[in-house]
This record gives sequence, structure tokens and C-alpha cells, in this order.
Amino acid sequence: MYFTDRTDAGRQLAARLEHLKDRDVVVLGLPRGGVPVAEQVADALEAPLDICLVRKLGVPFQPELAMGAIGEDGVRVLNDRVLNETGVSDRDVAAVEERERALLRERARRYRGARQPAPLDGRTAVVVDDGLATGATALAACRVVRARGAGRIVLAVPVAPHNWLARLGGEVDEAVAVREPEFFYAIGQFYADFSQTADEEVIACLDRNHAAYGEVARPPGEGPRS
Repeated sequence: MYFTDRTDAGRQLAARLEHLKDRDVVVLGLPRGGVPVAEQVADALEAPLDICLVRKLGVPFQPELAMGAIGEDGVRVLNDRVLNETGVSDRDVAAVEERERALLRERARRYRGARQPAPLDGRTAVVVDDGLATGATALAACRVVRARGAGRIVLAVPVAPHNWLARLGGEVDEAVAVREPEFFYAIGQFYADFSQTADEEVIACLDRNHAAYGEVARPPGEGPRS
């Protein structure tokens, strides 16, 4: 394994992104696990932290297998290979998407409350997750960020398969990984502690960053929601 936990992974990743310091950067973590990693990157770059909300579209009879992902602003990315191999119908895809969009809206309310997303127009958006496996979620995140007007997109992860750049299809301007192992089964195999990140931790990361850099504020007095 390469990382003690997500905080350690974030610090290692931040060291690879020092060239972005002093630019007009917004760091965007993918909830939940990507946000503690992203907080370390944002701290190192002295940049605001926000979230980029996406949801995996799991195959109905094998939910852990991603057939695609969705993001805010109506973005959807499908994995044609998985769809062809599993025979999932358009109707099944639509049903899964409807359910996941409802969860996406709920998660936006929980993490952002009444606050607005950080403005991205013309800025460098650093999209951070705790690792990359199929790439579907990362692609959806990058397309969401592009649709929101980012001038440059950097996708940054602690660990990704050795052939990961070929999966990105030109969606990013720069891609950074700390480790690119040839034998890759699951992101968690590279962490000593890969326990689930709680919603409260995501909100705490955002609140700490706002206290330092003053963007994406939660309304005064509003804490984590259950």
C-alpha cells in the first residue's frame, strides 16, 4: 500500500501540484472520499475548496459495476463497453439515472445548503478524488466543470491504473497521479485506512477551508444536516 489514509494521500498529491500555486485555482473534491484528499491540496495551494457532485450509475443487477455516471447540469457519461457486455436496456439506464439524480439533488442540499457553488469562469479547476478506477465518475466530474466555464481542468488523484490517461479521452488539460500501478484491483488496496468518509467530515472540510479562504460559505449558523 502507498498511503496511510486520505490525509496522507492528499499531502503526497499536493506535492505534485506545487506548480499551480499562485494561479487562480479552485480545488473541487468528489464527495465523499475525494474531499479530505482535496482539502490537503487546497491548503497547500492556498486555494478555495468546493465539491463536484457526481453519482455512479451502477448496473441494476450488479450495482458495484459502473455503467456510467451523472453530474450536475444534466451531464451523463456512459460506458458503452459495460452496457454492451451486460445488455442493460435504455429503460433500465433511465430508471437508475432517475434514482441517482434524486440522490444528487439531496446531496447538493446537504453539503451546500443555500450557498452557491464556487465560480469557475476562466479559472483553473483542480478535480480531486481519492483514486481512479474505471474513470467514469472522473469524466463526468470534468464535463460538469467544463460546462461551468472552467478555463483549465486538472484531474488529480493519488492512485490510478497505469493506462489511465487513455481513458480520459482529452477531457482534461492536465492529469496528475502520485502512483500508477500496473496491478490495480480496487482503490482501497493502496490505503492502510480506507474507511468510509462521513457527510459530517465533508462539511467540516468545506467549513475549515472557507474560514481560511472565504469562498463557498455555508449560511451563518448552519451545520451538518442529517
